[in-house]
Amino acid sequence: MLAEVSALVAPLAAAIGYTSYKARQFEQTYPNIGELTDVGGYRMNAVHVERPEQADLPALVFIHGASGNLLDQVVAFRAALEGRAEMLFVDRPGHGYSERGGADNAVPSGQADAIAKLMEKRGIEKAVIVGHSFSGAITAAFGLRHPDKTAGLLFLAPATHPWPGGIDWYYHVATVPVLGWLFNHAIVVPLGLSRLERGTRNVFYPNPRPVDYIEKTGPSLVLRPNAFHHNAADFKRLLAYVKEQSPLYAQITAPTVIITGDSDEIVWEHLHSRGLARDITGSELVTVRGVGHKPDYLATDVAIAAIEKISGKPRDLQAIARRAEERLAAGLRDRTVATAPSLRPDALHGA
Repeated sequence: MLAEVSALVAPLAAAIGYTSYKARQFEQTYPNIGELTDVGGYRMNAVHVERPEQADLPALVFIHGASGNLLDQVVAFRAALEGRAEMLFVDRPGHGYSERGGADNAVPSGQADAIAKLMEKRGIEKAVIVGHSFSGAITAAFGLRHPDKTAGLLFLAPATHPWPGGIDWYYHVATVPVLGWLFNHAIVVPLGLSRLERGTRNVFYPNPRPVDYIEKTGPSLVLRPNAFHHNAADFKRLLAYVKEQSPLYAQITAPTVIITGDSDEIVWEHLHSRGLARDITGSELVTVRGVGHKPDYLATDVAIAAIEKISGKPRDLQAIARRAEERLAAGLRDRTVATAPSLRPDALHGA
């Protein structure tokens, strides 16, 4: 009997040890480039770019999607906007290097409140809130709950409305007591690493993923046990949350732009982006043809033009989107790119 127990425990202990080793390795490979700030009993991590003297845009707050961290939006936007605005790139509660905080932070409204507290600590009175994918729900919550701090809202391939279907099985397993702990500490790292290449390509599908995307954005940080647990908990609560909250979006009054691709198989644009455009009076929907779930990378120029328009500058976003489509089409003609197969639309991977 003892031998049988040992035969079971030994590989489990080895797997847990391997996870611990890899988690430290992930953090060494992608060290924290931000600064931790106490926001009331827990610390939020962010990269804060101070307002430059020649700024021509309001402050900008960037919120990453699911399974991500602040590096995703830093890589997409920082260099392009350097010198134009004060910027705050946030690790959401429980993600990247931010601590989770209390139970309220398990839903988008709580995370929106946490970001509002962080803005106060950083001396940012008002900002354009930019949210990608899962953070569409957080961006909407921010606009509802903190209108005084909202200069405008920019939604990028947002997840904001109820969808048919569910989420992947491992998000359910990861949040089960005891079994979830074992899964997160023994299985997630080897399983996640085996899927990392394909998964990141699928998030960009049908567009090519930047060759240095993994190297620059640290997606493996989500495979750390606590981060994976928090990510899974966010996913599990999202559907019920948007069912309850989406009827309130009509109360949003901030200047709003929604940018989506028409080939997004991660978050259906006809449900989420069109739903937001319908619900928020005066909002503008910009659909970039041929783009999947990453308009922040594939149509960064359109997103920046949207920020400019929100700030009061005259911009024809539809014309700018058409030029982006031409640019993307020309790029595809110039190179042959192997793309990964699509995911089920209800999977919400990388949201």
